[in-house]
Amino acid sequence: MNVYHGSTEIVKNPDIKHSYRALDFGMGFYVTTVREQAEKWARRKAAILGKGNAIMNVYQMNKDVREFVIKSFDEDLVEWIDFVCKCRDGEKDYLKYDLIFGKVANDKVFRVVDMYHTGIWDKERAIKEIKAYPSYDQIAFISQEAIDRLLVFESFEEV
Repeated sequence: MNVYHGSTEIVKNPDIKHSYRALDFGMGFYVTTVREQAEKWARRKAAILGKGNAIMNVYQMNKDVREFVIKSFDEDLVEWIDFVCKCRDGEKDYLKYDLIFGKVANDKVFRVVDMYHTGIWDKERAIKEIKAYPSYDQIAFISQEAIDRLLVFESFEEV
């Protein structure tokens, strides 16, 4: 299965060391199965950092993940929203896993999560709002072993 990582750099050897802050699923190396999502993130990151190159890295991901500890949210938004809030608060529960699969909190969804996280909206209202937005996915590689055994760099494109 092809997966994509948007960046300002070619990342032939991904690692977890360069994760500088806890994101939706904690610190790790993030990929998506949605090409357009990776392209958009690469362009956004290039604009934020003031770099001209937006790079989409392409990897082949081995689907045989049985040997790893996995957390998958599928469509469970109730558990997902609480997990994202905990990770953004710096909690380390995510470190129990090698890989975490789930929805991505893009700009619109992030605003909803923030409204819930700050107590402005209750969980029921936040979940209802999130369901109204298109769904994108992300896979967080939390352990280096998972990266080393499951991801193979294939190519990159400037986008």
